[in-house]
Amino acid sequence: MDKVTEKQNPKSKNLEFLSTDNILYLMNDEDSSISKNVRKNIPIITKFVNESVLRIKDGGRMFYVGCGTSGRLGVLDASECPPTFSVDSSLIQGIIAGGNKALTKSVENAEDSIEEGKNIILKNNISSKDIVIGITASGSAKFVLGALSISKKKNALTALITFNELKKIKYVDCIISTIVGPEIISGSTRLKAGTATKMILNMISTATMIKLNKVYKNLMIDLKISNDKLQNRAVNIISKLTSENISKSEKLLSQSKGNLKSAILMYKLKITYSKSLKLIKQYNGNISKILRDNLKC
Repeated sequence: MDKVTEKQNPKSKNLEFLSTDNILYLMNDEDSSISKNVRKNIPIITKFVNESVLRIKDGGRMFYVGCGTSGRLGVLDASECPPTFSVDSSLIQGIIAGGNKALTKSVENAEDSIEEGKNIILKNNISSKDIVIGITASGSAKFVLGALSISKKKNALTALITFNELKKIKYVDCIISTIVGPEIISGSTRLKAGTATKMILNMISTATMIKLNKVYKNLMIDLKISNDKLQNRAVNIISKLTSENISKSEKLLSQSKGNLKSAILMYKLKITYSKSLKLIKQYNGNISKILRDNLKC
């Protein structure tokens, strides 16, 4: 079967003759269908996220494995989880064929080695608690398939994000196949396939973090304060949830040693920092349940 990602798009066959605005309109038109096609996979992604949450609660980790654009997007999504959700950088990790050098430069033949894919999984000591998500627009990158095959032998939960129609692969538990159609530049999967990849990774990581109690009332209740912007955001979140002014909110943040969850619990339950930490641990970080069970009417 011909790969959709390698086909020519009839709408762009005279691309070099189009005016700049018409090129941009064409790109925008092509992009407009991406979310609808991703939406078709929500039932599959839902099942995968729910299983991933169970494994992470049991001590598992999540790995994105990809080559080129796919690998870079995986590394990007993984790197944004620690500051957004205050998780350890080891919880969600991005692996790109060719290593860190491949993040900024093309590494020739990096995606063509099944053995390298297997070796990187062995190096990371993947176990039955872990989740490994392969990302390959074509569905055929050997590095990714090698990583998935050895991951399954280690009884990890495996998934494959692709933009071609694939038959069942015995070592992949979940195939997320999204057909976005040929790119306006044939084979340039950094375009529609890349956009769809980012959307799917956003859905997986964000939904997983929400189910791990990293969000409260759609606010970043677990953000890691590492710069002035995040400091201000934390103060504003406290102010929003307590209805106190900025000065009082800054004081609460200081008293809670930068822990937003503790700040909210200390204020609403009139408890000490130490007590707030015990409740957070007892309830696995679920602020809603803590307040429901401990807030006096």
